Amino acid sequence: MKAQSQNFLKKMLGTIGPSGYEDEAAKVWQNEAKKFADEVTCDVHGNTHAIINKGAKTRVMFAGHYDEIGFIISHIDDNGFCWIAPVGGWDPQIPQGHHVVVRAKKGHIPGVIGKSPIHLLGQEARTKVTQIDQLWVDLGAKDKKAAEKLVSVGDPLVLGYGYQELQGDLIASRGLDDRAGAFVVLEAARLLSKMNPKAEIHAVATVQEEIGLRGATTAAYKVDPHVGIAVDVTFATDYPTMGEAVKRENKIVVGKGPVITRGANVNSKLFELFQKAGAEENIPLQVTAEPRGTGTDANAIQLNRAGVATGLVGIPNRYMHSPCEVVSKKDLVECSRLLAETAVRIGPRTSFVPYPVKK
Repeated sequence: MKAQSQNFLKKMLGTIGPSGYEDEAAKVWQNEAKKFADEVTCDVHGNTHAIINKGAKTRVMFAGHYDEIGFIISHIDDNGFCWIAPVGGWDPQIPQGHHVVVRAKKGHIPGVIGKSPIHLLGQEARTKVTQIDQLWVDLGAKDKKAAEKLVSVGDPLVLGYGYQELQGDLIASRGLDDRAGAFVVLEAARLLSKMNPKAEIHAVATVQEEIGLRGATTAAYKVDPHVGIAVDVTFATDYPTMGEAVKRENKIVVGKGPVITRGANVNSKLFELFQKAGAEENIPLQVTAEPRGTGTDANAIQLNRAGVATGLVGIPNRYMHSPCEVVSKKDLVECSRLLAETAVRIGPRTSFVPYPVKK
């Protein structure tokens, strides 16, 4: 990965942006896009659009969401403890006992999610998972008045983890779901800015995916693309306890390349174009199957207006929806290449009608 791209990725992962609060990530993404895109705009929903080759008749949309799971403060009690509500899908086993960072008007405020010591728990309580509505954040404030000088109801927060290099080319961070995808779609647009594509390329960093694919729904309506490709992290199954998951997700290995989805949510001709681009450009591909609509932006894009030829490219990810998600930098680079090499093969005469009527 080039230094410029890695610096962009680190900046993205250093922002705090649960669904509905994506502005920190949006600013980083927008500043990077302005370096090479023909046009960069932000719509009323918060999606950022970067356009390459503006004016071409065929429109190709890339989508990667830059919101993440997190929490918001729902109540500040008399003792200054902040009660929280989840944003997105949380495993309730994960948050308790962790450092957090609250994004408040006065900046980033540190805190911890409290946890009763095991010594003081009854036998029954020791075997149960504490639900999120029973978790609180301790800022160290002496009372409600002191806490309210720092934070407010509705302020977002995340677990206090950031970018970390592991062995080889692996990295760990919270928020790789799906800052990694937002990174990939803009890196693909960067490549296409030098490749003379025949289509107008819309790289879109979408909002509120974690609470219902909301940003992709409105962005796709605005762009009205002929082809839409969503990029999201997908389940790696290359670590312990994944035996049964392999039967559902296939053997997906971190570092072995992009994952292309096959199934009802994916246009069959676009899937074949992914395969062609991968073979011709020596991009390794992995395949997963999805018999229904996916829980990704691809689902919203496919159902836009009269329908869109849609594809889904996955980034293999270990430990999804945890503060220590793990991906490969090589996979990120190869995903960007796959998007660019696929899009550059699309033009006005490219048909994605799966069952054309014979004359």
